[in-house]
Amino acid sequence: MRRADRLFRIVELVRGRRLSTAAYLAERLEVSERTIYRDVADLIAQGVPLEGEAGVGYRMGAGYELPPLMFSRAEAQALVAVVRIARDRIGSIQAQAAENALGKIMSVLPAAERAAAERLQLYAPTYGFDDMTRHMLDSVMAATEMRRKLRLQYETEGGDSSERLVRPLGTLYWGRAWTLVAWCELRNDFRSFRIDRIQALDTLGETWRDEPEQTLQAYFRRERARMEACGEYEPAFDPSRAPNAAANRAPNPVPPRDTARHTSANAPDARTSDETRVRQLPQDSRPPDEDDPFGR
Repeated sequence: MRRADRLFRIVELVRGRRLSTAAYLAERLEVSERTIYRDVADLIAQGVPLEGEAGVGYRMGAGYELPPLMFSRAEAQALVAVVRIARDRIGSIQAQAAENALGKIMSVLPAAERAAAERLQLYAPTYGFDDMTRHMLDSVMAATEMRRKLRLQYETEGGDSSERLVRPLGTLYWGRAWTLVAWCELRNDFRSFRIDRIQALDTLGETWRDEPEQTLQAYFRRERARMEACGEYEPAFDPSRAPNAAANRAPNPVPPRDTARHTSANAPDARTSDETRVRQLPQDSRPPDEDDPFGR
């Protein structure tokens, strides 16, 4: 057990009993009494109101709330804001989990902080992720976590139906849509699929192992190179360094086109302020078409 975890457990155990001896704590945590004395002294030095002394026992001072579950008023309001914004924009399973987690946090807040959080006048009206899209998002994220391949029935931008066998690598949120980044075994390359265009999917029992240049980080590195070639790269958005793209999005990002149907023969011309320069770039280096930012 890590020392931080042990300190947390000491506080939990002492709070749950009228009096806890060092011998009792040592037995529960499987350490020596000497270690307990040292840990208690450190907790007291950090401001935890433990009362008592060695050989007698310890109890928690009145009114103390467990620090790992204590939030300031601003932090509590931030948690409420995040859940309100996210709950209609993520999968149904994650939305319910977020609500449950928030409920647990609110239940242990002091009354003043809880009331302030509940009074927060911040709302995020729903604008369009239907139940099917949210269900697909849940399924895609579960398959990504379990590293299980997916068979997709997909509708391209042009309305054509396509079947793909993919390795789901990650999901990206662009404000107006979710996309799945995957390694497509038909094209033997990375492809992006809009979640709301997935007509059906089967989660297969087959799993995979990471292979060089077929990982999400490899996709991020390639996207950075594409963005730099097109003059779109901003240091604030460095996908090659991001554990997930959402954590490093540039302001007002334009998502990558849906690459499920992208080939040099049928890709739309990029409409930019410097169209001639863009057309001279290799087809795969073209920036997203701002008039149709999701389809490629």
